[in-house]
Amino acid sequence: MQPGIHPAYRPVVFRDRAADFAFLTRSTATSDKTVEWQDGNTYPVIDVEISSASHPFYTGNQRVVDTAGRVERFERRYGRGRRDR
Repeated sequence: MQPGIHPAYRPVVFRDRAADFAFLTRSTATSDKTVEWQDGNTYPVIDVEISSASHPFYTGNQRVVDTAGRVERFERRYGRGRRDR
């Protein structure tokens, strides 16, 4: 690697607040916020909306989607059986 052209690659904490889950890894991502990690050191922290701890694919939990309400709203808006146009 050429010196001076690459971003700094350092330890960063990624935190999923919805699942109360965090992990320490190395990244080039930057943040002004910091957090004290389990080893006593302070690292930059990046809050993410979803991680493997909260994603339905990894957890096996599906979110409930109101499909019946959506279908009824569609039928009210566009009517039923309007194919004869």
